Amino acid sequence: MEQIKKIDIHAHATPFPQYAPPIQTGKPLVSAEDVIRYYDELNIEKGVLLPLVSAEYQYEQVTSSDCKYTSDRYPERFLWFCGIDPRGTGHSPKADHSIVLNHYKQLGAKGVGELTAQLYADDPLMDNLFYHCAECDMPVTIHIAPSVGENYGIVDELGLPRLEKMLKKHKKLKILGHSQLFWAEISADVTEESRNGYPTGKVTEGRIAKLLREYENLYCDLSAGSGMNAMMRDPEYAARFMEEFSDSILYGCDLCNVGQRHPYRFEEFLNTMRKDGMISEETYYKFVRGNAIKLLKL
Repeated sequence: MEQIKKIDIHAHATPFPQYAPPIQTGKPLVSAEDVIRYYDELNIEKGVLLPLVSAEYQYEQVTSSDCKYTSDRYPERFLWFCGIDPRGTGHSPKADHSIVLNHYKQLGAKGVGELTAQLYADDPLMDNLFYHCAECDMPVTIHIAPSVGENYGIVDELGLPRLEKMLKKHKKLKILGHSQLFWAEISADVTEESRNGYPTGKVTEGRIAKLLREYENLYCDLSAGSGMNAMMRDPEYAARFMEEFSDSILYGCDLCNVGQRHPYRFEEFLNTMRKDGMISEETYYKFVRGNAIKLLKL
């Protein structure tokens, strides 16, 4: 099989690992050098660094400036998104986020996120941020949480009705869905009890497929254990899903601390899918590289 250099749509790194406190796992956030070692082993050309600017994720933030700094140090290995907390600039639903979005865009930011603020997906503050992201043509990576005060991420109910409301309202906004809550919706049998975990078993077509057919501004970030689990729980459905939505899926790792092994498991799974002809070479290329190039205008 031809070796195709991948682009990781979901990367994190701290520029100052010697100062960084533990993240939620109790382990330090990876450094750029840690991530590059993973990339060299996984045939990944470069990744998109995502800031973490909401207090819900960890005590110390990884800022837009940190991501720009790291990207400038390793320009062949990293791109970057900027981080905007919708509660910033006066905690107002009328805040003009376009000022800072355009500032970061001029510096080279390719999008916004990972969006982890604990607000409902259609909260006026979130709605306002989405509006400005759409107007500035900045795609947004979202992390979805089950409820306010539980974990981190924007909040939506079973079936993702609030996300759909935003997709419908902001047609120019490109949203990259991510996290357990997003990927549990790949199957119709998801429940309140299972949606914040890693459901197993055969997939019965769920909300994600329906939303992808209805809203061309929705994309799928297949990073982390959540994206991997959504595909590996039912390889036959995964093949159909990847072929039908080949223009809307993007490869990612979401490496947070040294020692994580899920990208290697996913690599083996994808290689098997290719070798067995379950997905076409065109679909594989779009997934691991082509869609990122198109979405980020590389």
